[in-house]
Amino acid sequence: MAPKAGGDAIKANSSVYKDKSKPTDIRLSNINAAKAVADAIRTSLGPRGMDKMIQAANGEVTITNDGATILKQMSVIHPAAKMLVELSRAQDIEAGDGTTSVVVIAGALLDSAEKLLQKGIHPTVISDGFQKALQLALQVVENMSTPVDLNNEDALLKAAATSLNSKVVSQHSTILAPIAVQAIRAVMEPIVSGVGARVDLRDVKVIERIGGTVEDAELIQGLVIPHRAANVNGPHRIEKAKVGLIQFCISPPKTDMDHNVIVSDYAAMDRVLKEERQYILNIVKQIKKAGCNVLLVQKSILRDALSDLAVHFLDKIKTMVIKDIEREDIEFVCKTLGCRPIASLDHFTAENLVNVDLVEEINEPGGKYIKMTGCGQGGRTVSVLVRGSSGAVVAEAARSLHDALCAVRCVARRPALLAGGGAPEAAAAASLARASLAAPGADHYCLRAYADALEVIPSTLAENAGLNPIETVTELRAAHAAGAGGGAGVNVRRGRVTDMRTEHVLQPLHVTASALALATETVRAILKIDDIINTMN
Repeated sequence: MAPKAGGDAIKANSSVYKDKSKPTDIRLSNINAAKAVADAIRTSLGPRGMDKMIQAANGEVTITNDGATILKQMSVIHPAAKMLVELSRAQDIEAGDGTTSVVVIAGALLDSAEKLLQKGIHPTVISDGFQKALQLALQVVENMSTPVDLNNEDALLKAAATSLNSKVVSQHSTILAPIAVQAIRAVMEPIVSGVGARVDLRDVKVIERIGGTVEDAELIQGLVIPHRAANVNGPHRIEKAKVGLIQFCISPPKTDMDHNVIVSDYAAMDRVLKEERQYILNIVKQIKKAGCNVLLVQKSILRDALSDLAVHFLDKIKTMVIKDIEREDIEFVCKTLGCRPIASLDHFTAENLVNVDLVEEINEPGGKYIKMTGCGQGGRTVSVLVRGSSGAVVAEAARSLHDALCAVRCVARRPALLAGGGAPEAAAAASLARASLAAPGADHYCLRAYADALEVIPSTLAENAGLNPIETVTELRAAHAAGAGGGAGVNVRRGRVTDMRTEHVLQPLHVTASALALATETVRAILKIDDIINTMN
C-alpha cells in the first residue's frame, strides 16, 4: 500500500499547482481593494468636490479634500490598497498637485483591466497594452500643451488659481495665488543650460497663525520666528541690527546625568553662585564686545538655553534675545540671514554677525512673533504667514497654499500649460479610441479600455458638480471628435462643455503627465501580482 500513498501525495501536490483559480482570485481581490480606495476619494475631485472630515485617534479633526492628506490619514489594511496610498504620496512628491486625480485614474484603469481579464486576456498582455497606451496618451497631452515664459506672471497666476479652485479655501484664491507666484519667483534659480528653473520648496517657509482670516495672509521677504522674544524688559524693535546665531547655552554648566554636586556649607554655596554669575557675565561681555544686539539661540535639550540671570544681563546691554530656534530651522535661518551658526564663545566675533535692517516684535491678539526684514547678505528665501480663524482653517489654508506653490513649481520645472476641466484626458481618450481601430489583436482592446478609463476624470467632474455625467462626456467626446483643438473641458460653473483656455482654467503639463505615468505604473504592478505570501515574523 505504501507506493500508492506516495502516488496520492504527488497527485495532491500537482492539484495544488494546477489550481488556476487562486491567481485570479488574488488578482480580483487586489483590484477590488484598490478600487475601494479610489471610490472613497473620488467625490473629492474638482472644484465642486466634497470635503472629508478626518478624526484622528486623539480626537483631532481635519477637514480637507486633498487626496494625499486623506489617504495618508486613512487606516488601510489591504496591501494592494496601500499601493494606491503610496501612489498618491509619489504624486505629491513628484508634482505636489493632482493627488486625487492620480488615484481616481488608477481606480478606473483597474476597473477596465478587470473587464479585460474577464474576456480571458492575459494580465501581461494587458500590462504591455497599457504601457503602449500611456506612450500615446503622453504624446497627445504634450502636443496640446502651450509653452510658457516664466517672466509672464499672468500664466503662472492662472495655474495657481486653477489649483486653488478645488480647495476648501477656493474663495480666497485671489489672495493666495499671487502669494504662491511671488514666493516661487523669489526663490527660483534659472537653469543655465536648458529650459525651466530649479525650485526648492524648502526655501519657502509657511508659518501658521491662528487669528484673523485667510485674507490676512502675507508674504514676507525675510525671516519670521513664530514666538516672542525672551527679554523681560529689553528692546522690542531694533533698526540696523547686528544678528548672531549661537548654538551654545548662556546658562551655568551642568554635571553629567549620573553625577551630583553636594554643597555642605553656605560659603561654598556663595562661591558656586558667584562662579555662575561670573561665567554668564563673561559670555555677555563677549556678546557686547562683538557689537551684537539681536541674539538667536538654538533650542537645547540638555539644559535651559538661557538662565534668568542671562536674560537680566542681556536686558541691561539692550540686546534682544530669541531662544528655542528649532534644530531643523537652523539651515533656513542661516540661508535667509546669510550667517553661520556660532558653536562656541571663542568664535563669537564681529565678523560672524550679520546686518539686518529691521528686527521687530509684532504683537497680535493671537500672540507675539518676531519679524526680520532687509537681510542684505541672505539667500533666496521667503516666509509666508498664513492666518485663519481656527486651527482647522489655518491647516487647510497652508495645505492649499502648498499645492498652489507646487503647481507653480511644476510650471517652473517644465514651462508648459494645459487646458483644465478634464480636457487633456478627454483629448487623449479620443486619440486612443481612434488608434485602437487600427491596432492589431489584444492591443485593440487594451487601447480602447485605457481610453474609456481616462474619461473617468471628466465624468467625475460632471458628477460632483451635479451635472449628468453621461450627457456631459458624450458632449465632450463630440467636441474632441470635431477637432476642438483639445481645449474643450467640463465647465462646472456654467454646467456645460466649453473651451477651458478662454475660461483661464489652466494646469501644469507636469502634473497631468506625472499622474498618467504613475497611475499606469501602479496598475501594471498590481496586475502582475498573482499571489500574496505572508512572512513568518
